[in-house]
Amino acid sequence: MRRSRGRYTEAVEDPIPEQMRVAASALLAALDEPVRQRASHSFDDDAARRWLEYRPRPRPGACLAELDVPARKAAHRLLATALSPPAYAQAMAIIALEEVLDRAEEWRRGRHSGDYWVAVFGDPARDDRWGWRIEGHHLSVSMTVADDQVSPAPLFFGANPAAVRHGGRPVSRPLGVEEDLARELLDALGPAGRAAAIVADEAPADIISATRPTAPGAIEPLGVPRDRLAPTGRALLDQLVALYLDRLPPELAIREAGRLDGGELHFAWAGPTRPGQRHYYRVQGDDLLIEYDNTTDDGNHAHTVLRRPASDFGADVLAAHHATAH
Repeated sequence: MRRSRGRYTEAVEDPIPEQMRVAASALLAALDEPVRQRASHSFDDDAARRWLEYRPRPRPGACLAELDVPARKAAHRLLATALSPPAYAQAMAIIALEEVLDRAEEWRRGRHSGDYWVAVFGDPARDDRWGWRIEGHHLSVSMTVADDQVSPAPLFFGANPAAVRHGGRPVSRPLGVEEDLARELLDALGPAGRAAAIVADEAPADIISATRPTAPGAIEPLGVPRDRLAPTGRALLDQLVALYLDRLPPELAIREAGRLDGGELHFAWAGPTRPGQRHYYRVQGDDLLIEYDNTTDDGNHAHTVLRRPASDFGADVLAAHHATAH
């Protein structure tokens, strides 16, 4: 059975928290004991749990490269519980780019598509509070579950190279829609709207929230508010937000969209507006931060993130859990 709500279709069977619980339990059962110990962490280990690192760095967890095929497939099934089918395809393309990048760097750094790590926090089979993360270069998916409510952030996707082209046509461009839709919005703003939206002539070196465990609640200047946009601009801004929310399964995307109902949104752009140059944009709202940058490697290296500054790493569901528990 399914229910429709606006542009979303809400799945009411097989709730996401139960899918995650089953998939995480199956993953842990598929690991041998030494690997299971590396993958398993206490939920109260905040240093490991409130972790976001999209660069190639050491990280908590067990490396997918050291898993056998059934265990790797179990990790992929867990990842798929948090992502819609298009977002899962993006994630797989991002992972595959590690081999492309390694070739471009003449194999110097030994990058490989198995260098992604899984960590589980708490016991998914028994605990009311638990979480998990799958992460590596340009991919970080963190999910927190409390009392069968999922808190789905931070969610980071990046791509290097952002585009591989042949004869001027893209062969690979995993985050192309994120750029194209924002440019369509920028074009629709008109001269006055663009003047308000463009907050700097140069793009920042990276997303501003970076790898901080807590994202900034508001980044100044805010840019142009949604209520100052013409109908076409408002519709395109809504589509841009929906694009990021739709990285989540419909059940979670519906809930996240509901949290934004009635709240103000701001859109800001930094850098030149011509394609092929280094650029950046963000959308800010009530407990919402979306950032995109394409600012290194001559504008061919993209980062995107969906964050909830007041609720990242399950702060919302954990607060509700503690209020109920006490």
